[in-house]
Amino acid sequence: MIELLIAGITLGLYAGLSPGPLLILVISQTLKHGYLEGAKVALAPMISDIPIVAICLLFLSLISAYSQVLGIISVIGGFYLIYMACECFKAPEMSGNLQLERPQSLRKGVIINLLNPSPYLFWITIGGPIIVPAYQENPLSLLLFIIGFYGLLVGSKIAIAYATGKSRDFITGKTYSYIMRVLGGILIIFAIYFLNQGILLLIK
Repeated sequence: MIELLIAGITLGLYAGLSPGPLLILVISQTLKHGYLEGAKVALAPMISDIPIVAICLLFLSLISAYSQVLGIISVIGGFYLIYMACECFKAPEMSGNLQLERPQSLRKGVIINLLNPSPYLFWITIGGPIIVPAYQENPLSLLLFIIGFYGLLVGSKIAIAYATGKSRDFITGKTYSYIMRVLGGILIIFAIYFLNQGILLLIK
């Protein structure tokens, strides 16, 4: 059981700190609307991963059928990331006051995660093969893995949102606009990756 807990903590920390669209969204929402909105994005996997894990376990039993579905999800995710990047490019200079628009951070985080092929690939190739035998052997070890994984996945992203929020008061005017454009550019790179992965999965 301890081995499963350590595995969950290690994989959760890696997933939480790895560069990706959800991490970029945590940072951009924090810069736009404050720490709490970034923390809401960090909580998104707690909601979006429920159907993802269920779908991946189904895919494990029907392994030959999943690549095309993942391809479609990845392509849709690529276009959604382009939309999010455009929002970053259009961000006005920040005067120090929070924007009055509804941030809808949790909703954006859930959508990004559902359309990101990485969680699906993780649960099919790593998570699924870990939790299925763990559950069969000892349900408590599965619980420890889940607690370790999501505790560090969500916790590390909340920590990043907090650190970003602390620096937010010093990032105003043109500096804010430049940072948002850089984040938008990174999202475009991820969008290209998503589209490429989707096409490769579709033509398999």
